[in-house]
Amino acid sequence: MKLQTEIQLKPQQNRIDYHSKVFLMGSCFVENMGEKLDYYKFQAEVNPFGIIFHPKAIEALLKRVVHQNEFTEEDIFLLNERWHCFEVHSCLSNPSKEDLLKTLNTILAETYTFLQQASHVAFTLGTAWGYQLKETQQWVANCHKVPQKNFDKSILEVAELEETLTQIVSLVKQLNPTAGLIFTVSPVRHIKDGMVENQRSKAHLLTSVHQIIDEKQNTFYFPSYELMMDELRDYRFYAEDMLHPNATAINYIWEKFSSVWFAPSTENIMKEIEKIQSGLAHRPFNPSSAEYKKFQENLQQKITYLSEKHPHINF
Repeated sequence: MKLQTEIQLKPQQNRIDYHSKVFLMGSCFVENMGEKLDYYKFQAEVNPFGIIFHPKAIEALLKRVVHQNEFTEEDIFLLNERWHCFEVHSCLSNPSKEDLLKTLNTILAETYTFLQQASHVAFTLGTAWGYQLKETQQWVANCHKVPQKNFDKSILEVAELEETLTQIVSLVKQLNPTAGLIFTVSPVRHIKDGMVENQRSKAHLLTSVHQIIDEKQNTFYFPSYELMMDELRDYRFYAEDMLHPNATAINYIWEKFSSVWFAPSTENIMKEIEKIQSGLAHRPFNPSSAEYKKFQENLQQKITYLSEKHPHINF
């Protein structure tokens, strides 16, 4: 009996090209994919509110965006000489209350506009374990080093997750009925919860996602978790912490994603962009040589040609 060792991927019809606008939100794995999209100069917005691991936190932010519910002083707090917001990542925290509110509401408005225009919206779910602030029962995106005693930690059951993911789909569709939605589960293990607890979490996320995806409703699943766990199950595909995928694994998953979600028309453009990126990274032995000046001229011609053809491409 021959075992099927490779995950079969089905190319989608509504694929991404250089006219597409892609919105990505979720766990740190989103950042990996976002870096690739940026490298190849796709039009993408990646985690505008910072890394968000929990589906309830994603839902809360989408509600704010869709209903244009601006952040106010009631939504922020001061701790360790910095102002924070439980709904966003600590990368946005600020010593100035006014600056934090201004930043949050600017991001809110920009996200609203981008989501309206997005052709594809992707969510990478990190964990089903979450923290609720005891005082308000609010699910938080980040604890901001507030003492643990102020939170209740619990895992969302499959039915609760299914309801949350259904709401996420509904919110996006309210703002942009034609956008394609792509869900995936992060391959990064959250061992701070415990190994068994991490597996429970991933199982809940996987089950709930598959309950809500429906190609007729333009919602899809991409198996980044399965690719990492099954096809890249050797530890040589992990970073030094043995938790995050390394560059080889990220490239592998990116190639699989590209084969499913990128239109054939993108292939030649991506190759040209890769040549330009390599050229820009090149460090000559003699910067003043005629040969290098000619190299720079040819490189600039390629950049100009692509920028004229696709005005959003900027090196």
